[in-house]
Amino acid sequence: MKSINNRKSIRKYSNREVSNELLNRLLSEAERTPTMGNLQLYSVVVTRKKEMKEALAPAHFNQPMITDAPVVLTFCADFRRTTVWANNRNADPGYDNFLSFINAATDALLYTQTFCNLAEKEGLGTCFLGTTVYQPQTIIDILHLPQLVFPVATITLGWPGEDPAQSDRLPLSAIVHEETFDDYTTEKINKFYKEKEALPENKHFVEVNHKQTLAQVFTDCRYTRKDNEAMSAGLIEALKKQGFLK
Repeated sequence: MKSINNRKSIRKYSNREVSNELLNRLLSEAERTPTMGNLQLYSVVVTRKKEMKEALAPAHFNQPMITDAPVVLTFCADFRRTTVWANNRNADPGYDNFLSFINAATDALLYTQTFCNLAEKEGLGTCFLGTTVYQPQTIIDILHLPQLVFPVATITLGWPGEDPAQSDRLPLSAIVHEETFDDYTTEKINKFYKEKEALPENKHFVEVNHKQTLAQVFTDCRYTRKDNEAMSAGLIEALKKQGFLK
């Protein structure tokens, strides 16, 4: 990938192997990512075995790239390593709380993005799976994640087996606020979403889902209130079990 402007999510991969040497080099280089207190509050579980990918697949709604990709990477917020270090150095850790989860999750997501940038620059393809936090307890159980370790991102990795079109993006004016937050008006929303709503593929989504607007596709079909509330409850329960909420 020559420029971030050319990046695409890759969901189909060739049979070409991703060597351990290359993977480890990229993971090592990504360690230069900014991190809170220089603590590196993240870990990554590398999955290559077919049976392990098949076990993980249901937690990601059986999206085919989980089993098709040569490598699946689960990036975790990890305050366990720091806590065990403190316990072994006559220090009293206080990281079994929600703030510590937020700090570790931020660290892990920054590390994830740096890794993706490096991998794509190398010519590899990646796809980010937001489903990681939908059913975290399943992933925790499969990967044997101990207390104070929590999955926050999954990346499928391999050499591209497709060249898909780029996804659309909102204009810069939709996300940048000068000095203070300038709230959204109907006029601004119409301006920001005009191009997205006019795309043929998005018009098709509206049609096939029998909806009136693209927004309804997201609220009524893809990310519903019922699902969000149910998965939020599961997320909170998993955070309790992993020691981040009391």
